[in-house]
Amino acid sequence: MEKGTLVEVKLHGDRRLVVIDRPEGKKHFQAIDENGNTHTIHPREINYIIKASGENASFTYSKIPSFLKQVENFLDPSSLEVAWEILIEDNQPTNPNDLANLLFSEISAVTSYASYCLLSSDKIYFKQKGDLYEPRSNSQVSELKHQAEAAAQRAKLIEEFQNKLTTKLAGGEVEWTTSDRSRLDCLERYALNGDEASDKAAAQELLSFAKRPKNEQAAFQMLVDLGIWSEHENLNLLRSQIPIRFANELIAAAQECFTAPIPDYMGDLRRDLTHLHVYTIDDISTTEIDDGLSIETLADGRKRIWIHIADPTRWLDPDSPLDRDARKRGTSIYLPTGVIPMFPIELAAGPMSLIENKVCHAVSFAVDLDEVGAISHYEIVTSLVKPNYRLTYEDVEEMLQLGVEDDLDRLADFARLRKKWRVDQGAIEIHLPDTSVKVDSKNGDRLTLELMEDTFSRQLVAEMMILAGEVAAKFAQTNNIPIPYRYQEQPELPPLDTLMQLPSGPVREFAICRCMTKGSLGLYASRHAGLGLDAYAQVTSPIRRYSDLLAHWQIKAFLRGEPLPFTAEMLTAILQAIDPAIWDANQVERQSVKYWSLEYLRRNKDVVWEALMLDWLRENEKLALVLIEDLGLKLPMRINRQIQVGDNLQIRTSDVDPRKDIIYFQEVQQSTSPLEMEMERNSDRLESEYATL
Repeated sequence: MEKGTLVEVKLHGDRRLVVIDRPEGKKHFQAIDENGNTHTIHPREINYIIKASGENASFTYSKIPSFLKQVENFLDPSSLEVAWEILIEDNQPTNPNDLANLLFSEISAVTSYASYCLLSSDKIYFKQKGDLYEPRSNSQVSELKHQAEAAAQRAKLIEEFQNKLTTKLAGGEVEWTTSDRSRLDCLERYALNGDEASDKAAAQELLSFAKRPKNEQAAFQMLVDLGIWSEHENLNLLRSQIPIRFANELIAAAQECFTAPIPDYMGDLRRDLTHLHVYTIDDISTTEIDDGLSIETLADGRKRIWIHIADPTRWLDPDSPLDRDARKRGTSIYLPTGVIPMFPIELAAGPMSLIENKVCHAVSFAVDLDEVGAISHYEIVTSLVKPNYRLTYEDVEEMLQLGVEDDLDRLADFARLRKKWRVDQGAIEIHLPDTSVKVDSKNGDRLTLELMEDTFSRQLVAEMMILAGEVAAKFAQTNNIPIPYRYQEQPELPPLDTLMQLPSGPVREFAICRCMTKGSLGLYASRHAGLGLDAYAQVTSPIRRYSDLLAHWQIKAFLRGEPLPFTAEMLTAILQAIDPAIWDANQVERQSVKYWSLEYLRRNKDVVWEALMLDWLRENEKLALVLIEDLGLKLPMRINRQIQVGDNLQIRTSDVDPRKDIIYFQEVQQSTSPLEMEMERNSDRLESEYATL
């Protein structure tokens, strides 16, 4: 190749014009670009040789810019379509020189190179075959045009999306389209699943565009900055894929319960108990009212307990859409931020609930107790009741102290009698502080964390619910009705003398708690060690617990004298099917309480908390479990000094990150100066990871 030949080569991925200067070895050439830079090129790197004649036959690198400027005047892509329409008639191939002659009526270095540029850049009209370019068929051109238009539209949408992204991140207002949301979904998946996200690359591309780090933490923060997620978004809930809302068809099915309810299959068997005074006792925030209590005075003066349980199966059939959805959910979920109900809330808090001053459908348990608290007589009926008093636990405490409600006083007496009877039967009582965590999302995520007092009013309701569960189990056993039973194996408790050596109160209670076995569901009645009962079934929360709903259907069918809707085998399959959903719900509840508990401590970093050393978790690692007594929170804490179980200590948080599930503590000594406290903070920083045990 002669000196001064102008060629197009590919340098570092770019098409560039260079002028051949001289050979370099046997196979290479030295070439100079428009900036005077020298490059060593191989003939394979040459895309096109620009042939000139006359006085312009030899080029210098300084002429490259002016040559390119002349070429630009001929680079009209639309002219290719004209050439294609002419050449397709005879299906005639072309080359840069022929195309230059066809389009520009002249063949020169400028027009030939311009034609080459048009042909080599074209993706629609021509297909290269060696040194020639064949016109594509009409159908191919149509399809390629369609693809190009679609690609252009996609590019336009991406550009518009990126502009919106920039505007929103700068604090402006935008309106996201469905297409935009689908692009943002990849960011959500990356924030939730990290490297496991299927579209991690797309998410990282968005982060790169926004000039942010390419990790899941940055994805989370970007979603917060975009206003799509809140600062306290419940990631555990989103990861669980638990449905938060109800599909439109389920909302419609719930509305039909108002407008076109199914028949009440109990008919005349439903007993009218509206003459009884019914107390419903719950927290003030409770919307699903599923139990009420009454006292009936019998002809001989004896008192009978009535436990009324909401009857949601009055409103739905097995395997109906509402039932199938409830089965998938398995349970209502109670989070600090609110409730995710098992049924649409209009139904759960409406006709399914025992609403004050309204006639409601119920399954009622009548119970007579003997002088020691054992069941002497029981009956289960479907009923109509009219709750008279909706009370909070605080209301009940006050009314019992004042003695203003005789029936309430009798219920309290029966609750005490039942508790003593269960303890005599081997019930294991554990009194550890419990915590209520509530978040008001409508009021700037106002967070309250309170110690729940183990008041007698709560014990009263609990005893009555346990009593109903014992009655249901007895009834099912006697009549061979398969229902889900709740049981708990006998734990191996420490010897009494060992327990008595521990400080009384939370330390001793926790030692017992650690020995307790996990409760289980099964179709065969077994002893519930914790409750001290030979048989027990959960039937008192059918609005929010699916296994209770199953028991209701079975019992009601038996009362009607009809075949049971579920065989034992069917119940086993259903319980196995709902178990993962219930496990997920429990995990999300636990993790949510955990997150907001840490957030509460973060917001109260300067508070010094009184803590109690409950036990060693791993004594060889100095890892202890401490109880913050004012909050009822149990936290692992590494303590690098001599300390005994039951010792008190004062602690404060020095750093806490609820999102990372980490908290750092320092022990605060009494009578410590600010300087000493700062020195202590730097020298004795104690690390702990919050855990719910």
